Amino acid sequence: MKKQLRLSGSGGQGVITAAILLAEAAVAEGKEAAQSQSYGPEARGGASKAEVIISDEIIYHPHVETPDLVLAMTQKAADKYYSDLHKDGLLILDDSLVPETPDFPHVVRLPITKLAVEELGKALFANIVALGALVRITGLVQLDTVKDFVKKRVPPHTVEANMKALQLGWDAAADVH
Repeated sequence: MKKQLRLSGSGGQGVITAAILLAEAAVAEGKEAAQSQSYGPEARGGASKAEVIISDEIIYHPHVETPDLVLAMTQKAADKYYSDLHKDGLLILDDSLVPETPDFPHVVRLPITKLAVEELGKALFANIVALGALVRITGLVQLDTVKDFVKKRVPPHTVEANMKALQLGWDAAADVH
């Protein structure tokens, strides 16, 4: 088993944090994981991506070559980062911020940012909503493991909201196969 994931959006959306949490959870469960990131010089507001490889064998090349899954949290990220997605891969789009669906056969649209704003009052939690959805869709790590790492990484006064965000993402992905 080897899965290559690319999480993309704009700087400040938290895709790098989500990728780190996913990789940490995988390592905690005894899997191999490699995580890398890049973002434009604008940082906040510029295109950013974070990549995670999760495998049950040693990872010799730590960068994603052909992603099995691409999450795009903005239209710019969707347009820029899906082109090398594996032909059988999955493109997950934030329905709120990606109005135009790229021409790809396997697309899932989820209301990631909308859920964060409507249910938690802030778009700030969209990355954790997305993480909950990714955990359910990929089945690569257990939700409880991710919860443990989120609790360790986020400010203490936001733990409850982040746990709700994870659950919102998990629930939103219930019908994705």
